[in-house]
Amino acid sequence: MKTRFAKFYNLPELMSMFKEVADIKTSDMLDLPVPEAHYRVVSVKPTKDQKRMLEKLSERADLVRDGHVDPSEDNMLKITNDGRKLALDQRICDPTLPDAKNSKVNACVNEVYRYWVDGTEDRLTQLIFCDLSTPGKGGFNVYDDLKTKLVKKGIPKEEIAFIHDANTDQRKKELFAKVRNGTVRVLIGSTFKMGAGTNVQDRIIASHDLDIPWRPRDLEQRAGRTIRQGNRNKQVEIIRYITEGTFDAYMYQTLESKQKFIAQIMTSKSPARSAEDIDETALSYAEIKALASGNPLIKEKMTLDAEVAKLNILRQSYMDQIYKTKSDIVNRFPKRLKYLERTIEKVKEDIEKVQAFTPETYLTDKTFPGMRIRDISYEDETEAGKALIEAAACGKNHISAVSIGTYRGLELGIREDVLKNMMILEIGYDLSITLGISGKANIKKINAEIDAYGDRVSAYEAEVESILRQMESAKDAVTKAFPYQEQLEEKSKRLAELNALLELDKPEHVVMGAA
Repeated sequence: MKTRFAKFYNLPELMSMFKEVADIKTSDMLDLPVPEAHYRVVSVKPTKDQKRMLEKLSERADLVRDGHVDPSEDNMLKITNDGRKLALDQRICDPTLPDAKNSKVNACVNEVYRYWVDGTEDRLTQLIFCDLSTPGKGGFNVYDDLKTKLVKKGIPKEEIAFIHDANTDQRKKELFAKVRNGTVRVLIGSTFKMGAGTNVQDRIIASHDLDIPWRPRDLEQRAGRTIRQGNRNKQVEIIRYITEGTFDAYMYQTLESKQKFIAQIMTSKSPARSAEDIDETALSYAEIKALASGNPLIKEKMTLDAEVAKLNILRQSYMDQIYKTKSDIVNRFPKRLKYLERTIEKVKEDIEKVQAFTPETYLTDKTFPGMRIRDISYEDETEAGKALIEAAACGKNHISAVSIGTYRGLELGIREDVLKNMMILEIGYDLSITLGISGKANIKKINAEIDAYGDRVSAYEAEVESILRQMESAKDAVTKAFPYQEQLEEKSKRLAELNALLELDKPEHVVMGAA
């Protein structure tokens, strides 16, 4: 038995650190003009031969687990790969076996032919992804079998191509051009060769996942060839094929386990506290796994798993909000109110000083009222402006303001904003301007701020009223229970019942689930 990380806690903090070195842009943030994708699953029954061979794989696994076979001869990786091949087509494991009429390959052939017929007028194209049983290795392979059957159905062989035949950059460029213009209408390839960098989306109407890759990103890359800017189709189909009761179920379980964590990281949304929920993408994997298992209880369990996980996230978010609201009631609101009350008091005192020291001539015709800079009184506006700029040097390298004089009854202080490389003139208790190079312009800005001082009092008093209303609303909110608590309890209870019925609550299952 092996152990590894299965759950990560404190994801918001982890993501905060990660975003210091990474810029994540997801599809929901970019909102690009791409076609609407409809995902569909084609499920086929296993043959008697597939069931028999699965039993042999189980026997091999028992021998490996008990140490009765040398790892160089047989191991779990080999068994898993054989299981994947068996789920794709029984003839890969044993070429002497017959071609099963209801196999995944034959189901895919029927689907591809139907889309080919429907898209003949517009010469619409299709992609088939298959990582196993690629051409050129001798003996039976799925690629040649697909092409032979599609040609037999009536598709011209020149309209079917393998990505593997384009073994140079020039050939690949020519092949992609043929797919884009509809000369080649069915392109078959592996995720590695036909994934990232394959720009053939112009006419794609359907994409077929014939086998199941190891990584969620491979499924994303496959779908990304079709759900892409430049596709003239407004709606496209992504069809995934599974063989029930085979390793397909195991493969989708693996994908689901990986996707749970990946979806928590590569998202524009705020992540949950821990990576254990199933998002919409993972849920689709879970549904496919349920189809492969053939047990309706598992399908119900996977649906409930997702619903309970999402409700738990909602509940955690709700509790976090309640905690924040309580903190606001006790700390943030009172502190802000205290600050506003003191500021209103001081600003009103400043306004009284301005009224006392501003002459009538300024109010009637804006005559310069005089300014005192560094113990010298200036009656001329131009001279006062120059003196103000010269005095700015006093505040160089000072974070806190240095007093340099008075104007209209208010204290003038100068400081440097080092980050912005600017000199800031503070006026009275709550006013400030950024000093420019023009003395007259600086004085004009000072006057504008002082003349509008009364507006600040009104704004602060309005904020006080708003905070008082927020406090009342917050006190009411913290008394309310989680709105979906009843649903959460009901679904959690049913999930526990299903786990018991499926024997998923036994110790050995718990250990394997955490591995």
